[in-house]
Amino acid sequence: MATNLPTQVPAAVTNDIRDIKPPVEIPSELGWLLTVAAILVVTVLCYIIWRLIRKRLKEKPPLPPEPAHVRARRRLMEALALIAQPEPFVVAVSGAVRVYLEERFNLHAPERTTEEFLHELADSLVLTERQKASLGDFLTRSDLVKFARYEPTESELRDMHAAALRLIEETKPVEEKAENEVRQSESTPTPHVGSSNAKHATAHVVLPMAGGRPENLNRVL
Repeated sequence: MATNLPTQVPAAVTNDIRDIKPPVEIPSELGWLLTVAAILVVTVLCYIIWRLIRKRLKEKPPLPPEPAHVRARRRLMEALALIAQPEPFVVAVSGAVRVYLEERFNLHAPERTTEEFLHELADSLVLTERQKASLGDFLTRSDLVKFARYEPTESELRDMHAAALRLIEETKPVEEKAENEVRQSESTPTPHVGSSNAKHATAHVVLPMAGGRPENLNRVL
């Protein structure tokens, strides 16, 4: 005989039914390789930055640029080794002067002929009229040796060398001139001050006294 009683599920069976767990992610080899590569890149970058910083700390700061008049003086001193060869000597001396004028006053002396340069210099105020005349004579004499095959004597060559040095000394920066004057004043001996045993002049003074008798006083000057 059939009955309508509900079927009861045993408690042990219902306790065994659980929720479905999410899928477990299995790490792939690609992800592991990317992690290792990123660590290596960061390590290499840190090493490169460290080397650059260390190198910069070891490097000495660059020296200030050498003034134009100092370079010109050095070139003129080096040119003296060629004084037995007039043309190379004159080329070296005139070249030193032309380069100095360009570096010191921005005059385009090296690229121009003597005539062109003197024409430009005529309207310039960087040199005095006496210096312009001296420079014009110097460049003209240089051209005679370089282009007209003139053979100057050693005395003439030394005179040209002295004229070049004089122009540089007269036109170098004012600060350099002031320093030279200070050095010269410091090297000049000062007059010796007399010692305490020096003789003093004595003045003989006669003063009238109340009793009508004069009194002699010796005053040391």
